[in-house]
This record gives sequence, C-alpha cells and structure tokens, in this order.
Amino acid sequence: MPHQILISAIFRSRKQSVYTQRKYHSFYLHLSLAVTVALFVSSVVMWPLSLYSQTRGDSLHSPAPINSYIVKEIGSPTILMAKDVDRPVSPASLTKILTCTMAIESGKLECDVLITKESTIVEPSIAGFKPGEKIKLIDLVKAAMVNSSNDAAFAIAIYLSGNVDSFVAAMNSKAKMIGMKNSRFTNPAGFDKGIYAGNTSTAGDLLRLTEYAVKNPVFNEIARLEKAVFTEETTHKVYCLKTHNKLLDKYPYAVGIKTGYTTKAGGCLIARAIKNNKDILLVMLNAKTDRWSVAANMFDTAFLANKPDPAWIVQTSRDDSGSTVSSFIKEKGRAEIVSPLKVGRRHSRLSKAAYRLKRNELAVSKSGRKSKKNEVALSTSGRRSRMHAVVQLKSGHRVRHHVLALAKSDRKLKKHELSSSKQVRRTKKRGTFS
Repeated sequence: MPHQILISAIFRSRKQSVYTQRKYHSFYLHLSLAVTVALFVSSVVMWPLSLYSQTRGDSLHSPAPINSYIVKEIGSPTILMAKDVDRPVSPASLTKILTCTMAIESGKLECDVLITKESTIVEPSIAGFKPGEKIKLIDLVKAAMVNSSNDAAFAIAIYLSGNVDSFVAAMNSKAKMIGMKNSRFTNPAGFDKGIYAGNTSTAGDLLRLTEYAVKNPVFNEIARLEKAVFTEETTHKVYCLKTHNKLLDKYPYAVGIKTGYTTKAGGCLIARAIKNNKDILLVMLNAKTDRWSVAANMFDTAFLANKPDPAWIVQTSRDDSGSTVSSFIKEKGRAEIVSPLKVGRRHSRLSKAAYRLKRNELAVSKSGRKSKKNEVALSTSGRRSRMHAVVQLKSGHRVRHHVLALAKSDRKLKKHELSSSKQVRRTKKRGTFS
C-alpha cells in the first residue's frame, strides 16, 4: 500500500512538472508572438511616417531634387501641384520677366536706345552689343526674353530710369503692386552674388508675375519666340539670337516663357503649355535634374486631370520652422500620390501621339485654308464671269448704237439721194420750158 501511494505521488509530481513546463512554454510563446506583432505593426506604421518626413512639403512626393515649384491653370483658382511656394530663393534670369514687362508698359517700344558702356560690362549670356549702338527698345525686350541677354536687360534699365539703382527701386515698387510680397530685386538681369546678392523671389510670387504678364498680347508674342532677329539702327548690323528653352523641342504643347540659371539658383524655368483649351503655367526653381523632362511630365500630369479632383487640390500651411508645407487632401481614406517621374515611361508615347494629333490638326487647318482659297477662287471666277457678261452687254449696246448710227447715215443718204433726184427733175423741167 505505501508503495502504491509513493508511485501515485511520483506520477502526480511528474504530471505537475509537465503541466508547469507546458504553461511556461505557452507563456513564452505568446510573449514572443506579441513582441513580433508589435514590432511588425510599429514598422508598418512608422515607415510611411518616415517617408512623409522625407517628402514633407512636396505635393508630388517625388524624389526629383527640385527646391520649389507650382503648377496652375490660368484663370482657375485651383493649384494643381506645389512645393514650398513661399520659400525665398534666387530666381536667376526669371527676373527679366519683370524687367521686360516694365519695358512693354512704358509705351516706348519703338524708341531707339543708346547702348552705354555700363550695360555691356556684364556677365554672359549677352547679345554682344557695343557702346554707341542704337537698338530699338522692343528688340532689347526680345533679346532679354528669348536669349536671356544680360546686356539687353541692363540697357533697358538705364534707358527707362537713367541708372540701375532707380530702375531697381521701380522694380520693387511694381512687384508690390502686382502682389509679390516675398520678393526683393537687386538688379534687372537676375544676378545673385557680389554687389547684386539678395536678389530673391518665390514660386508663388513668380506665378503671380507671369499671370500678370501674359495678359499683355505683346508679351505673349515675344515669350513664344524661338529666335529674335533684328538690326542695329545706324550700322544695320544684324543680330540673330536663339532661345535656351529646350522644352519647346521636347514638348509639343509648350509656348514659352523663360529660362534661368546661375550656380546659386540652379536650373529655373517658367513654362506655359496649351492643350484642349487648358492653359497651364509652371514655375520651377532650383532644379538639380533634367528640368525639361520633369516639366514635360508635370504638364502631362496636369492635362490628365480632366475635371477638378479633390485629390489634386493643394493645402498650404506653415509648420514651426516657417517653411511652407503642401499636401493632398485625402480621398476615400487614402492619399493619392502622383509623381511626374511615374508618367515618364508613357511620356514618349504621349509626346508622339500628341505630335501626330498636332500634325493632323495642322493638316485639317491647311485643308480648311485650301477650301477657303477654292471658295475665294470660285467667287473670283464668278465675279469675272459677271464682269465678262457686263462687258458683253456693253459690247452689245455698242453694236446696237453702231447699227443705229448706220441706219441714221443710211436715212441721211437716202434723203440726199431724194434731194439730188428732185434737183435733177427740176433741171429737166427748166430745160423743157426753155
């Protein structure tokens, strides 16, 4: 009996130890599973936050190294894409848009401008004007806008205000009038170092400037030019200046407007594209990449938005550091992220298709012009036939007049014959009586 009690006690102790071991194993298993789940959840949650912190302020969430940009349709209050629109940076030669706008509004475009030595002592790019030459103001505007000629910009400033400092004061006053609250200009060309350091603007201000400038038809005509050809007024030297805007060759719907570059500012661009009655403006500052391809992709993205979409609307606010933060409004609980680089794979096909479409439109317009010419030719032939009929009618009148004249002469001849015969009869009668 004691033996059986001992055996049962041993079995109970073994059973209790196995249960305890299983209990501890189950606890550690659940603990390790909980830790694993917690780590996984934290990684899933924190990874998008880390991505957001890296692309904060960029409505495209794009890895493209662009300091700031803004894309907007002219006439619409909706901003399609934006990043740091109020961040002051160097605008480089985009400054010349304000310089040329002031020149156009001066009302002196047909006046001759005497090139001074001061306006020629500037850094490239230059048109190559010589002191003493006379260039019309409108040709200086073309040189500054198309070829980004710094000597042309300084010649404009000195001609309109007498000296550079006075013109710069007028520039800043004009900028405030337009609504450019975060801009400060130190020269008419866009230099940003040395005595001209501090020439700054923002993407938002430059968009306001461009929207103001494109209201002028003269500015629009000059901004679309691919080259400027003009002559000096005294020696008749011919200047032929080409544009630096490569987007005009890369994108079929591009219509200007201005490029810019300095070492400090990087690649800058204000571009305009028109397609299907949509007129889009793009401002890009300090692009450390191929600005032409990125701009083309951004235009494609903007044109694909056929109607206002809440996912495209940009909200702009300021964080503690004062920098502008832009983000998409969330739609259906998810933020729609659209990158211009993702459209790059389709860009070449879209560009070719757009080119074909444009070529077809040109062919249709040419056929329309030919039909109009045919109509004009038909109307001209109709007028000629009517003129011919009138001439024939007039000739008929002349023939009738001639016939009537012959008839009259014939009657006169007959009368003369009658009178002659009467005289003969009278003579015979006299002879008989005698």
